Amino acid sequence: MLLSGKVIIITGACTGIGKAISIKCVEEGAKVVINGLEEDLGLALVGFLGKANAHLVIGDVTESHLPHLLVEMAVKTFGKLSAVVNNAAFIATSDIDDTEIAFFEKMFKVNTIAPFALIQAGTKELSENAGCVLNIGSINAWGGEPHLLAYSVSKGALMTLTRNLGDSLFRQRGIRVNQINPGWVLTDKEKLNKKEQGMKENWFEDISGFFAPSGRIFKPEEIANMAAFLLSDYCGPISSQVFDMEQFPLIGRNMPKDIVITN
Repeated sequence: MLLSGKVIIITGACTGIGKAISIKCVEEGAKVVINGLEEDLGLALVGFLGKANAHLVIGDVTESHLPHLLVEMAVKTFGKLSAVVNNAAFIATSDIDDTEIAFFEKMFKVNTIAPFALIQAGTKELSENAGCVLNIGSINAWGGEPHLLAYSVSKGALMTLTRNLGDSLFRQRGIRVNQINPGWVLTDKEKLNKKEQGMKENWFEDISGFFAPSGRIFKPEEIANMAAFLLSDYCGPISSQVFDMEQFPLIGRNMPKDIVITN
């Protein structure tokens, strides 16, 4: 198994990508400390994974005490800390006209500062166990959609954090730091969001080939598969890298024949 004997903290783990990563990690032999806001869903996940394999900590990642509590629970419950997955995120639309400063600050607190705080809190334990960090970003980190201004900037900052710490922490303390930038993922929340935006019930069964050359968008389990590899020893000394999980190139893409660009 890829992650046998490892103890992993996963934030935003009660739903979506975080839940899929939690399940995959346990399947691959790890013990997990899962964090999120939805207590009922978190308890159900622990029941599914088994109390011998998973421990739930409910709390907002921006709370100042939470990073140290998560590290403490990992050590207290399972004896050590091997890895951290910063998956919790705040996703909301905004543009130049409606992005208030307080909103911008909240976006950074959740998507950039909270991951930093958890890495900082876990550095000692991670260094003692040749540990690693995996940040979950977004392809929007490279620029982003116009209506995702604050979100995109916060994920761009997370990407720089990954590259910076992936270099310095690995050289100085042996802690690898990497990031996955997922493209469009079919989570339960995404299904509901698109329905609330007026799309049909089965919108995900009819997506333009421009956005999904394969005919579908990613499953959370596919992000989890990549996560398990990067958290494992099988990936070797990979650090400071950002992996775009998308179906097409983000730079220099060939335009389909039916799309015409005019001046």
